[in-house]
Amino acid sequence: MPWIQNYDPFGSWPVSTFVAALPVLVLLGSLASGKLDAWRAALAGLITAAIAAIGPFHMPWDMAVAAATHGIVFALFRIVWLIVAAVFLYDIAVETGQFEIMKASIAQLSGDRRIQAVLVAFSFGAFIEGAAGFGAPVAISAAFLVGLGFQPFQAALLCLIANTAPVAWGAIGTPIRTLAEITSLDVEAISATSGRILPIMSLILPFWLIKSMASWRDTFAVWPALLVVGGSFAGAQFFWSNYMSFELVDIISAVVSLLAGVALMKFWKPKTEWRFDHDAVLADQVIDPVKPPITLTGKSVARAWMPFVLLSISVLIWGIPAIKKQLDAHTSWKWEVNGLHLQIARGQALTGHETPLDSDREKAVADIVPITSTGTAVFIAAVVSACLLGVGPIRQAQMLARTTIRLIPAIGTIICMLALGFVTKASGMDVVLGLAFTRANAMVYPILGAMLGWLGVALTGSDTSSNVLFGNLQKITATKLGLNPILMTSANTTGGVMGKMIDAQSIVVAAAATGEGGKEGELLKAALLHSIALALLVGLIVWTYAHVLPQMVATPAH
Repeated sequence: MPWIQNYDPFGSWPVSTFVAALPVLVLLGSLASGKLDAWRAALAGLITAAIAAIGPFHMPWDMAVAAATHGIVFALFRIVWLIVAAVFLYDIAVETGQFEIMKASIAQLSGDRRIQAVLVAFSFGAFIEGAAGFGAPVAISAAFLVGLGFQPFQAALLCLIANTAPVAWGAIGTPIRTLAEITSLDVEAISATSGRILPIMSLILPFWLIKSMASWRDTFAVWPALLVVGGSFAGAQFFWSNYMSFELVDIISAVVSLLAGVALMKFWKPKTEWRFDHDAVLADQVIDPVKPPITLTGKSVARAWMPFVLLSISVLIWGIPAIKKQLDAHTSWKWEVNGLHLQIARGQALTGHETPLDSDREKAVADIVPITSTGTAVFIAAVVSACLLGVGPIRQAQMLARTTIRLIPAIGTIICMLALGFVTKASGMDVVLGLAFTRANAMVYPILGAMLGWLGVALTGSDTSSNVLFGNLQKITATKLGLNPILMTSANTTGGVMGKMIDAQSIVVAAAATGEGGKEGELLKAALLHSIALALLVGLIVWTYAHVLPQMVATPAH
């Protein structure tokens, strides 16, 4: 017999909800207070989660240990390896001097920091999100902005805010595909409905992004660029999700947006080139009267951008389902976690079944993926780039060792974060928090449903995981309240993306990629209001579609 999750162990849902929230409160409270550094805060949250799971929620202790172990394995292969590889590639570009040429080429296109921010954080970041997902967009884009001369903290915050609207179709459409599998709803209908919610946010986001770093006046001074970049992205996002397929929505939208932005720069420039106050100081520091200024040629620019071109190609190839399937079949190992796999059953409040079915049992399969991990694709791009740039094997090994040592605190934090997330998920505490949102009527639930998705991503660090956790709950609740299940499951994934900027995993990745380790709490506080406000905007759109414009919800094709 499986162990059945109990979502109200105290017989009082407010008390049970509060206890379920304790691990998150301890983690985020410790980060926000600044009294503990990130890895200690994560460890405190993990210990709290284990105590709550084994104690009030009566989870067997060996299952809690197995769940934490599962999280650690996932963290090592899916997240840690990716971050190390991404920062390693960035270090190669810096140490070989290619980043100086990249900066010069960007400055030639536009020296305006507003334009640079929206093209790199929003458009380029969306491309990486579509190809790789997970922590890659924040890590790579944030490191890119730092290389361009952005302050590290600001670069991290900008990329956290930007990595939202594309997330629902990240990693070749993984969140949308997973949501359809979990709910047994039509994948194209979910994608199309999401593609009628998020394009509105994609149009707003470039303006929001620049407003976070400049005044309203300076933001609207570049409205043509923001409108072209955001509008082209939103248009492609709507068209591809509604009339083509769901897998390549992000990649197509990002490419269209980048090309539109570059084309605009050929015949339009801001009246005043907006720079940071510290740019003048940096310019004074790097002036060398002996060293001549950088002369850009087509060959030098192509050589400088080559590591990131290889990166884009490799992660795109790795993300193609057919190739990924072949690599998985021959180079990965699946480990059914002992004492956990199919030994936990979801409760009636989540499934609608009084007696658990076989389909209600939770799978716990750890993927050992040394080759098919996105981190491997990034690492191959880094090694090939280093070889083409004349960096020998010994020097590469030394650089990789320095990169890894520098990231040790972040690695410890990520491991604890993922272990915490897997323990709360296995014990059912995540579901307890989600069920609190469902105690509402049909009038307000569309907004709360979007916020439920937001909570899921904030807790798990993944829109895919949030869809697994709450997708079926959204379907059940929508049916009970007389709402459209397609709309409310879409609300889960579209509201969820706005929680991406505050999940602990993204915060740690952004801090590690920009060298801002120790400032995770400050990043969280800086991103929190942006996250809540954008999630509420998604909720307002969903509410409008539910009660005013129901025709905006896509109809399944079969």
